[in-house]
Amino acid sequence: MSVLWVVAGVVLIVIGLDEVFHTVLHPTGRGRLSHLAARSTWALTSRFGRRGRTVAGPVAAVVVVAVWAALQIVGWTLVYLPFVPDGFEYNPGVDPQAYPAIVEAFYYSTVSMSTLGLGDVYPTDPWLRIFAPLQGLIGFALLTAAVAWFLQLYPDLGRRRTLALRIALIQRADTAGHLLSMESATSSGLLDSLTAALAQSRVDVWQNSESYYFTEAEETASLAAQLPYALHLAKLARRSSDRTVRNSGQMLEEAIDDYATVLRDRFMRVGADTDEILREYARQHRQRATVPEGSAGSTPA
Repeated sequence: MSVLWVVAGVVLIVIGLDEVFHTVLHPTGRGRLSHLAARSTWALTSRFGRRGRTVAGPVAAVVVVAVWAALQIVGWTLVYLPFVPDGFEYNPGVDPQAYPAIVEAFYYSTVSMSTLGLGDVYPTDPWLRIFAPLQGLIGFALLTAAVAWFLQLYPDLGRRRTLALRIALIQRADTAGHLLSMESATSSGLLDSLTAALAQSRVDVWQNSESYYFTEAEETASLAAQLPYALHLAKLARRSSDRTVRNSGQMLEEAIDDYATVLRDRFMRVGADTDEILREYARQHRQRATVPEGSAGSTPA
């Protein structure tokens, strides 16, 4: 039975490390349990309306890190359990018989994971003396990974918000109303800049899936609200008599289609076309698609 506890603990430890690897280091940026934790948090906060959705992202990030830590703490608890109390030495005044073995194992695992090193209990079993310090190293690495993940996550959100604000300003200037009458170089440059920024946002949401669950309180900073207007511009540009402008419009539309496909495949599993996906994107983020009346995709979210 003791061997089974150790094997089960090692399995949990490996699963936890795999989650960190796929979320922080792997190009896909998607640990299965981490994504499930974020998605579950998203579903729970939806019960509190728009205010709940605005805190979904930060809460999901905390929950994901907590899952990483829990897998390590529980895994190492199972590894220590067969060795309690004979495999440990206790300071005077600490009676291991006063607590259940599982509590003692959990206590030592938590202390080791946090790298506190209280010193009231330490391993004496030869195998534990070799492997127990690894948990301290994992704890330090886990803290570093969490910080690195946050440092990756928030720049991604900043770029996404910046793109949304740019589209909002473009709409405020009624660019769609005179896009076809502008100089071709100006129109094309504007559309190309949106295409490049959207391509970056597509990479961001692909590498850091949890960034999807961050919503904005302000409509102007929400890509879910502003992206339909960018699609409207792209379709309008494709009617231009200038080949350069048409090409730029097509590139922007392709970029939006690609972004919508990623959203559907990773987060929605619904939507037959880009307009429908964008409406669902706006609905999930409690936003209203900002598109001129009568244009494609103008149905309110």
